[in-house]
Amino acid sequence: MTDYVVIDSDEAFASAAHALAAGQGPVAVDVERASGFRYSQRAYLVQVFRRDAGAFLFDPIAITSFAPLQEAIGAEEWVFHAASQDLPSLHELGLEPARVFDTELAARLLGYERVGLAAVVERALGIVLAKEHSAADWSTRPLPNAWLEYAELDVLHLIDVRDFIAAELDAAGKTGFADEEFEAARVRRPKPPREEPWRRLSGLHQVRGAKNLAVARELWEAREELARESDVSPGRLVPDRALIAAVQANPQSKGALAAVSAFTGRASRSQIDRWWAAIERGRERTDLPRERVPSDAPPPPRAWADRNPEADARLKAARAAVEAHAEELGMPTENLLTPDTLRRIAWEPPVPVDAGTIGEALAARDARRWQIEETAQRIADAFVEAAQTPDEAPGSSS
Repeated sequence: MTDYVVIDSDEAFASAAHALAAGQGPVAVDVERASGFRYSQRAYLVQVFRRDAGAFLFDPIAITSFAPLQEAIGAEEWVFHAASQDLPSLHELGLEPARVFDTELAARLLGYERVGLAAVVERALGIVLAKEHSAADWSTRPLPNAWLEYAELDVLHLIDVRDFIAAELDAAGKTGFADEEFEAARVRRPKPPREEPWRRLSGLHQVRGAKNLAVARELWEAREELARESDVSPGRLVPDRALIAAVQANPQSKGALAAVSAFTGRASRSQIDRWWAAIERGRERTDLPRERVPSDAPPPPRAWADRNPEADARLKAARAAVEAHAEELGMPTENLLTPDTLRRIAWEPPVPVDAGTIGEALAARDARRWQIEETAQRIADAFVEAAQTPDEAPGSSS
């Protein structure tokens, strides 16, 4: 078995950056994180491959600055598989591509049934990749050789896959679509933090009453604080379901909390003082959270027929038109237009309804130009058709 070398010194890193600068063509890039193990989404391994340079595995924990790599390849096209997952971690390292090619996103636009890296590599090149280490704890040091082999293979074939898919995009007349999607992925930045992130607790809908919600909020914040301090994924400390169980049990003492069988996790007992203090704080709070949070999102579509039958008719007509066109284009409907965007416009359409106003509404919700060109007129026509009564419909008798 090959012994894989992880570059973990600034001197070796500078030499690798020089070699990559001398390579040819696009650059394949991938990132390994420790999601589910660590609190942060930082990169714990960065893999880079370029023709005539080779593959390199970088340890971002040991390297002082990634500026030499940015200088070496920053102007080149960077090839990813699912760029949106890797770009935030690369941004933290100061790595910013000027151009992006995303083989996963392109595979979706081409209508591939399976778009995971292994499936796409096999379809494009006939090479079978093992994916057994995709969920590993990449913060482990030293990294096992088998993991490093897996990591290198993630980039080793990516340029050849890029060339295969680029040809397919061109043959399908979808290169322009893909270019706009790639650029949107490149410039997209994370959404701002939620105003009340504790409401992301899975199972929170089971908690009744503002006072109990205040306890849930304090437990969530106590867990976040411990997770940040220890750099451990919150769910590994105490799972969401355990926090909810602690709230529902309504314990009257620290001992009663420790006795809650569903209150589990590696820190449920070792940090019992922390959790009990959080419960007491929650019970003492006077600034109780709202039991229902107002939302600007439309209600679930199943309620539209009763609450807004006109909107229901618009959505059904437009959804059918968009789905039919997505099938014609050979791509998933959600890549042609996100369901949430269509729902929002159907619930509150622009006035007057025509391709121009629909296009403006789509652009305001970050639809790309190609999506607007492919859907605006169809949505407008569907809305107009849905608004017609039987007496007004073309060809109806009076």
